[in-house]
Amino acid sequence: ITCPGVLLKDKQELYLSVFVLGQYKKTQCVPAVFPVFFQEKLVFEKAFANIIDPGDLVKLLEFDTAVLELIQLVPPAGKVLATYEENTRDFLFPDPKLTHGHRGLEREILMKRSPFFTGIAPKLRFSTISLISDSVLSSGRSHIQ
Repeated sequence: ITCPGVLLKDKQELYLSVFVLGQYKKTQCVPAVFPVFFQEKLVFEKAFANIIDPGDLVKLLEFDTAVLELIQLVPPAGKVLATYEENTRDFLFPDPKLTHGHRGLEREILMKRSPFFTGIAPKLRFSTISLISDSVLSSGRSHIQ
């Protein structure tokens, strides 16, 4: 996460929380100095019962929301400094406006600042990899995972 020229008033550590496919994960905490580096892979898996056509899966993902939050560990409950929300379909399968990096496709998004955050909006650089596979339920019905 980059945010040129921004110094945080509070010095407590930061982490990134991610909510995708009904699952919540967070990164390890890092020092509150920009640029912030999270060198982690967060893995989300979900089985969709009774979905056979990938087009139906796409429709379901359009109604789900992916939420990312930059959070600082300021007592008592932490402070949300910036957020990003997008429907899960577009989050996982973005338009081909990507730049090629040495580890694959990277994306850059601007997060929305909270009232607690002064300065320019933080820019988050990340990549996603999606895998869709068929599997068979114990009842013999197929579904997409």
